[in-house]
Amino acid sequence: MSQQNAAAEKSSWLNRALNAIEVVGNKLPDPAVLFALLMFVVWGLSWALAGVSFNEVDPRTGAAIQVNNLLAADSLTGFMAKMVNTFVTFPPLGVVLVAMLGLGVAEYTGYINAGLRSILSVTPKMLLTPVLVAVGVLSHMAVDAGYVLVIPLGAVIFYAAGRHPLAGIAAAFAGVSGGFSATILPSSLDPLLSGLTQASARLSSDPAAAELVISPLNNFYFTTASTVLVVIIGWVLTDKFIEPRLKATAVDADAADLPKMDVLKDNERKGLRWATFAMVLSAVLLVVSAMPETSAWRSPVNGELTHSAAPLMQSIVGIIFVFFLIPGVVYGYVSGNAKDHRDIIKGMSKAMSGMGYYIVMAFFCAQFIYAFGQSNLGALLAIKGANWLQEMAFPMGFTLIGIVFLSGFVNLLVGSASAKWALIGAIMVPMLMELGVSPDLTQAAYRVGDSSTNIITPLLPYFPLIVVFCQKYVKSTGIGTLIALMLPYSVAMLILWTAFLLGFWALDIPLGVGASYSYPAVN
Repeated sequence: MSQQNAAAEKSSWLNRALNAIEVVGNKLPDPAVLFALLMFVVWGLSWALAGVSFNEVDPRTGAAIQVNNLLAADSLTGFMAKMVNTFVTFPPLGVVLVAMLGLGVAEYTGYINAGLRSILSVTPKMLLTPVLVAVGVLSHMAVDAGYVLVIPLGAVIFYAAGRHPLAGIAAAFAGVSGGFSATILPSSLDPLLSGLTQASARLSSDPAAAELVISPLNNFYFTTASTVLVVIIGWVLTDKFIEPRLKATAVDADAADLPKMDVLKDNERKGLRWATFAMVLSAVLLVVSAMPETSAWRSPVNGELTHSAAPLMQSIVGIIFVFFLIPGVVYGYVSGNAKDHRDIIKGMSKAMSGMGYYIVMAFFCAQFIYAFGQSNLGALLAIKGANWLQEMAFPMGFTLIGIVFLSGFVNLLVGSASAKWALIGAIMVPMLMELGVSPDLTQAAYRVGDSSTNIITPLLPYFPLIVVFCQKYVKSTGIGTLIALMLPYSVAMLILWTAFLLGFWALDIPLGVGASYSYPAVN
């Protein structure tokens, strides 16, 4: 009895702590308003510190660094004059919207839905868990499709296989959200984060940083390899720990009331075959056109395909658009889901209609980053932070661990991945560049921390939806239940994924296309 009381007391303490985090997080303003408020803070600090003398030397001028007063008349008029250009030239804006046009068509016509159902329906029972986790990772290509499709399907196929449906939800949730920064194919998240990284890197006091170009695939090798790690973690924890723990949890719903996983219809199978063939053919044509040494895809500087000046690298977002537009269109017409070109445009329009909030947030984010850069506060913080880190002489491995855990903590309070990275990256990227750490490595550390704690924060926009999915099978499920279910995944990912990144760094395994570990990059 005493052990039960101790366990109950521990559970009660944990629930109180999680409730406190939820209350604090709910009191934070919307990310768009948060950026506006931070811009005002930057303005105020720039005014207060404009007359202060600092000992830190600005490498760009060789003189003591000086904070610029953004409330001066010429600064305010310059800010207003450049407001539109600051917004439309914001690096992540265009790339995300273009990528979403193609993905929107593939999702609207049903190609992504049919593809996921096809993969899960032919999976052997013994491989059900790892394939479900892997499909969760794969669903990132369709942005939020995994939350509304893969997670409920996970419960359905687990229950159909005689397993606990909540274990299926947990495994799918671990892949979709816990493995958010793992990848099999590039997604819209890659150009979004790299665009923010590039904007942050250009806040550096190094004059050369103004021309720095960050590849959208700068973490691709690491995130692709991370897929294997995420699948193994999800597989082992689900089968060896989570599902045995759920044996005592009865399923409330009657079998007749539970949803069934629909079998692909003949028109869907035919559409899937032709659409997948079209995607493969597109990939083959791209490879064939890029192979010749005289290919127009190669860099005019050195003839390499992976050079930042290569049209292939500069076309990643356009390639993502085409690679999902073509199979989406083919599937729509062959399956009958798209009657004419108007349905294709509807798919694009629906994708864009869901990006309204992102566009609003991007506007305020762009203005904040511009103000932060103009004030010189970022350069001052970077130089002071770099000097402090140099004085403390922390091993670089500990510094990377600190970035991971800081990102994971902030994720508990701020839900948007792009909002968090815009806030953290504006300081961490230029600061670590001063210590010789590349923006690519700093971004990779952020992605590990951000992804690992997605599945335990009630502030995740889809978290309440996952609770509803669970309640279809176990009516007593609440937020605390889901957090307790997912906490082992989060802790395991945070520890093992961090060690995985440190292993990449220690062994000097390439992070991604055009990426490096040091700054300036060592060729």
